[in-house]
Amino acid sequence: MDSPVDPRFGRAAWFVLVDTETGEHRAVENAAGRDAGHGAGIMAAQTVSSLGAEAVLTGECGPKAVDALKKAGIKIRTQASGTVAQTVDAFKKGGMIV
Repeated sequence: MDSPVDPRFGRAAWFVLVDTETGEHRAVENAAGRDAGHGAGIMAAQTVSSLGAEAVLTGECGPKAVDALKKAGIKIRTQASGTVAQTVDAFKKGGMIV
């Protein structure tokens, strides 16, 4: 939770899944997206969707990844910065969702 948010959604090394009600969290490696020659955002979107994410908090998210996330019913907050904990706190307070 004290790690900085990676500004790149598709190529982020890890995703941190956080239950915003209980604070429980776990890190999941993004090997498929991080190591992809192309299509990293779509692969990352598929990964977070398969993990049951309801929202993605990230610095940047490409248009193909945005489309994939929206089709999966996942909310997106871009322009995230700071630590994971700070970003989750801002989200809980009504941070920007696109």
